[in-house]
Amino acid sequence: MRKIAFLGAGNMAKAIINGLIAANLYEAAEILVYNHRYEPTLAQLEKETGITGTTKLADVTEKAEILVLAVKPFVFPRLLADLKDGLTKEHLLVSIAAGVTIAQMEEIIGAHKIVRVMPNTPALVGEGMSSISPNGQVTEAEANEVKQLFESLGKAEQVPESMIDAVIGVSGSSPAYTYLFIEALADGAVAEGMPRPMAYEFAAQAVLGAAKMVLETKEHPGVLKDRVSSPGGTTIQAVKTLEENGFRAAVIKAVQAAADKSRKMS
Repeated sequence: MRKIAFLGAGNMAKAIINGLIAANLYEAAEILVYNHRYEPTLAQLEKETGITGTTKLADVTEKAEILVLAVKPFVFPRLLADLKDGLTKEHLLVSIAAGVTIAQMEEIIGAHKIVRVMPNTPALVGEGMSSISPNGQVTEAEANEVKQLFESLGKAEQVPESMIDAVIGVSGSSPAYTYLFIEALADGAVAEGMPRPMAYEFAAQAVLGAAKMVLETKEHPGVLKDRVSSPGGTTIQAVKTLEENGFRAAVIKAVQAAADKSRKMS
């Protein structure tokens, strides 16, 4: 793997760094992280992971070829402008910022190798889902290299940038919907007399197991649902109640609402 640097030292940068180290793609000391201030964020990241920190932007372009842009979207214009003069054709920019398009980045730095990545927060526990969207300057080998980096956090798939809004709706924002579902499941169990800590454990494990069934069996979710729903049984009664209360329609609308908001942010 080529030398890598992160611009930004927040939670997502930390998750990616931990994934790279756990997957043995990099030694901690090989990873450079830039932050405009050393204390407290960069100092803490250095202490926790063993990475090398710097507050000098020039170190990033001089010492690394893959530059992971892990800063808030509002910081992007200034950061890219400051980076521009130090960039060469060898640098590969990887952006994980929501709402910042490849075209917007190119307006600042010109034609350059850019991969837009949309991870989600389960990357923090090694179960993330990331989309990989390279521009025309990026080679197939480089796109695969970025895909390998993010597979250290869970799963990653290459998709055209035009699908980014759908990605945000179905995976980027959906952990929040799932937490709501887990909370609601637990509330139902509590209403039936189960202690709350136990209810959260039962609900969360059930959701985790169901998701694993979809991924590992490759069966259609509807087929798996039908297998659990015995004629006249408890499950089909619960499914009927969810349908009567607009469960699926509400989820579809939520995904579309997140995607629409993402489009408006770009």
